[in-house]
Amino acid sequence: MSSALSIATSGMLAASTRLDVAASNIANSETVGPLPSTTNSSGTAASAAPQAYGALAVNQVDATSGSGPSGTLANVVPVSPSFVASADPGSPFADQNGLVAAPNVDPVAMIVQAAIAKYSFAANANVAKSADQMSKSLLDILS
Repeated sequence: MSSALSIATSGMLAASTRLDVAASNIANSETVGPLPSTTNSSGTAASAAPQAYGALAVNQVDATSGSGPSGTLANVVPVSPSFVASADPGSPFADQNGLVAAPNVDPVAMIVQAAIAKYSFAANANVAKSADQMSKSLLDILS
């Protein structure tokens, strides 16, 4: 596989990971749970209840390896802090103050990340297409 094609492929995989994380965060942005080490309004310990969704982020790094082709890697990591206290007194997970743990997700930022993933994937697909066309042209010249 040519260097340009392997770099483009790694970029498309990173864009796909970025889109997966953004979609997961958006889909679970309303998933709440009890605040850690509290009891809810019905007196049930928080540890017995389902936990709030832990938001994720993508760290994209250079994947240069000495002699091999370079590219990029997308590592999925948890967001810190993973939750924020949110007022929802009607929730079964609410503590005595009416607070629940909500995922630390910014929906607007996730939509931006999805758009970045879209354009990044398209750009890397164009690089792969160009590399393929150059290889075909070279083979036509040599034959």
